[in-house]
Amino acid sequence: MRDLLDRAAAIRLVIFDVDGVLTDGRLYFASGGDELKAFHIRDGLGIRMLLDAGVGVAVISGRRAASVERRLADLGIVHAYLGVHDKRVAFAELLARLGLDASQVAYVGDDLIDLPVMIQVGLAIAVQDADAFVLQHAHWQTPSRGGHGAAREVCELVLEARGQLTALREQYLCRP
Repeated sequence: MRDLLDRAAAIRLVIFDVDGVLTDGRLYFASGGDELKAFHIRDGLGIRMLLDAGVGVAVISGRRAASVERRLADLGIVHAYLGVHDKRVAFAELLARLGLDASQVAYVGDDLIDLPVMIQVGLAIAVQDADAFVLQHAHWQTPSRGGHGAAREVCELVLEARGQLTALREQYLCRP
């Protein structure tokens, strides 16, 4: 556990996959062909807490969907790479753009397409229902499934390790 907290304390950027991490991985298509996705509201607040605490947030996803673009805009996530076939390219661009070392990055994934980045970062995280092979390469596995609060758990882990979680939570206590 100490190694996990040490890794989490060093994180300056958390990268999330979308399908299977921020969503439950299922795809829904409307009759007009629009792709619909469901996002967990508590994940969104966790991401806002990270951003408010000065931790960067990015998304790298193999798919592109208007629903994802809208959700990312709502959350204020400006570093978004959607429709990416080789996530290593987007990852390298993010490191260069933000002046970060891979050890300062956490990546949250669920499937094989995430492994090329997961094996490079300082904190590799797999959601609870990730592919079994992916789980073998993660430093930590979330207690919850993708799309069911797993992202919030990641956010709280990083904030706790940085000593910021308690203060962020206490902001919500309305005391006169």
